Amino acid sequence: MREDSKRCTLGPESQYADFAAEVFSLLSDATRVRIILALREGELPVGELAELVGKSPTVVSQHLAKLRWGKIVRARQEGTRVFYSLIGEHARQLVSHAVFQAEHVVDAIPPHHRAGGAGGAAPSGADDEGER
Repeated sequence: MREDSKRCTLGPESQYADFAAEVFSLLSDATRVRIILALREGELPVGELAELVGKSPTVVSQHLAKLRWGKIVRARQEGTRVFYSLIGEHARQLVSHAVFQAEHVVDAIPPHHRAGGAGGAAPSGADDEGER
């Protein structure tokens, strides 16, 4: 079993609880969530990300700086263009689970629970593993 797919065994006294709250704070902005959703399939330049999330490149760059600070995305420069990608699977999984939870708020039977639904199948082991 991969290390990142194991169940979290930390208790409420864990030093990581405060850091986890910081991660949630970092992801509490819809533009940053959209950026992570856009980067799920691979790296993209700022201009393309801006177009996908419906914000200006300047605004997207500011959000990307925060995501870089949180070690969620990395930058790679190629000439004058900067490409961004997700560093690992954790943010992707966390955002996917948040979207699945949001679907419960909107629909009695959310798309991820319907066979062949728009949101896809619910991830297996939904409380500790992400979408594969």
